[in-house]
Amino acid sequence: MIMKPLRAVLVGGFLALALASAQAQEVAPGHLAAARELVAITGISRSFDAMVPQMMDQLERTLKTTRPEIAKDLTATMKELTPEFAKGADEMLTTSARIVSKYMNEAEIKDSLTFFKSPAGKKYVEMQPQMLDQLVVAMQGWSEKLSAAMMTRVREEMKKKGHDI
Repeated sequence: MIMKPLRAVLVGGFLALALASAQAQEVAPGHLAAARELVAITGISRSFDAMVPQMMDQLERTLKTTRPEIAKDLTATMKELTPEFAKGADEMLTTSARIVSKYMNEAEIKDSLTFFKSPAGKKYVEMQPQMLDQLVVAMQGWSEKLSAAMMTRVREEMKKKGHDI
């Protein structure tokens, strides 16, 4: 699906921002545990879990394209190494929890957990990937229209000032 690469780019940006923003702040264990649960229950951690297999797949395809003679050994090696890199998803979960803890106190996190455990909250999390896919498509169309409209208007206004663009 064409949206998966775009979602991966968005998630990659989030991950980079999260890693850059995370500081070794002291957070009460209960506060951090609630934040970890919130990150997991909201579906954010799905992105972390999916990242390693996607990146390993991409690396394997690239290497097989350039070195087809090593395909068999490469596939075996990739399978062996995947669990090693998958451990990073838990680190990202903790990093994300620290970031959430920075912006929400424990009571607010627990209130959010109550919502996300409710039928409406579960439905929200369930529909989120499809909604985001459609939102990306909608934003692309809007962005193209907005860009064209801006250029048209700037040209019109610049023409009034004697400039042809």
